Amino acid sequence: MSVAGWPRYDSYKDSGEGWIGEIPAHWDLQPVRANFAFRNEKNDPVITEEVLSLSIAQGVTLYSEEGRGGNKRKDDLTGYKIARPGDIVLNSMNVIVGAVGRSKYFGAISPVYYALFATRPDTNVDYYDRVLSNSVFQKNLLRHGKGILMKLSGTGQLNTIRMKIAQNDLKNVLMPAPPASEQAAIVSFLDEKCAKVDEAVRIRERQIALLRERRQILIQQAVTRGLNPAAPMKDSGIDWIGKIPAHWEVRRFKYLFMQSRLPVRPNDGVVTCFRDGQVTLRSNRRLEGYTEAIIEGGYQGIRKGQLVLNSMDAFEGAIGVSDSDGKCTPEYVICDPIGHNLSQHYFAYLLREMALARYIQVICNAVRQRAVRIRYNNLAQHFMIVPPHSEQLAIVGFIEDAKGRFEAAISIKEQQIAALREYKASLIDAAVTGKIRVTAQAAGHAGAGRETKLSAQA
Repeated sequence: MSVAGWPRYDSYKDSGEGWIGEIPAHWDLQPVRANFAFRNEKNDPVITEEVLSLSIAQGVTLYSEEGRGGNKRKDDLTGYKIARPGDIVLNSMNVIVGAVGRSKYFGAISPVYYALFATRPDTNVDYYDRVLSNSVFQKNLLRHGKGILMKLSGTGQLNTIRMKIAQNDLKNVLMPAPPASEQAAIVSFLDEKCAKVDEAVRIRERQIALLRERRQILIQQAVTRGLNPAAPMKDSGIDWIGKIPAHWEVRRFKYLFMQSRLPVRPNDGVVTCFRDGQVTLRSNRRLEGYTEAIIEGGYQGIRKGQLVLNSMDAFEGAIGVSDSDGKCTPEYVICDPIGHNLSQHYFAYLLREMALARYIQVICNAVRQRAVRIRYNNLAQHFMIVPPHSEQLAIVGFIEDAKGRFEAAISIKEQQIAALREYKASLIDAAVTGKIRVTAQAAGHAGAGRETKLSAQA
């Protein structure tokens, strides 16, 4: 997907702005202050109790809405500012990574937010909202940032940036200023095309959700029913499982696994148990953003092949088998099998199913996520289903093969989503900076069918 096939204007001129490059010869450049002013209206005395939140994913929302983002609400609202419907709201600390959105609401906003309102009746706020929401424009603001923390990933993605953009700097930033008729055409064009791309993304996201749901069903059926659908069944006596193959056993966990307490060796690396079930050296997944376990009271040794439960996140599926030797937080429950006829990998899958079925929360008397830490004693007296060893291995092999196929299919969908979003960003940048020619006629039919085809191919 590329914007290269869209028509261009007849002649261009250098804008003098690196992020813009060339613009159509008849376009102007104007600073933000030419069309907008900052709404520095105080909520003191309090004129609204409605707090607005701003997030990269959802834009401007009511703080009370489910899944809100942005800063935590303060009790004293007199330090807040006011935003009104139609204002473009920016987070001065996170605008560089996309914290921009147009408000539909009247409400109070955090002091670190800016609310821009149009000062001229002919200003097309929708067009400038597209410019301000353009990722290329946002990255250009780096040069104005007075930073607290900035990180640039190896892929060029900006992460965890806290760089304040001052009002005096932002108001002088130059933006393209097409004729009013072309601004309106660009907005119409982008509304139509971006809506089709967004729908194509939503289709793929639904497909991914269905793939993950189907994957989980297959895993759950394999670990609790086995691989032979014709096998005679019996009641397991375990509420969350129900019936199991008649030849399977039911035994208490303490007769299957003992708790490991190994010492730490010199040069041991830190091993982490993640929510997706991988237990590996922390350096294999991330290099920062963690708390040293020494603060929690030291480390314990861990060896490759041991069954591991992350005591705080086991409720969310952080259960697996370590692929590495090393050391880990003492909060982990590490187990070794009693005997040779137990597959740690099978029981890791079984315990993850218990967690995802919220059964582990029940046996730990947990009423909410992370409310209680799971301990070995929580599991010791509880019954586990135990297939013959050969079936344990066969079930693990089946699950690993199925996971590989599902993950490959999901990866393809995720790559398609990334390509669609990249195309959308490129299309917005090209349209608002004049790299492609958009007229009222073009907004109606140019490129018709491109994004429709994307949706149809889903």
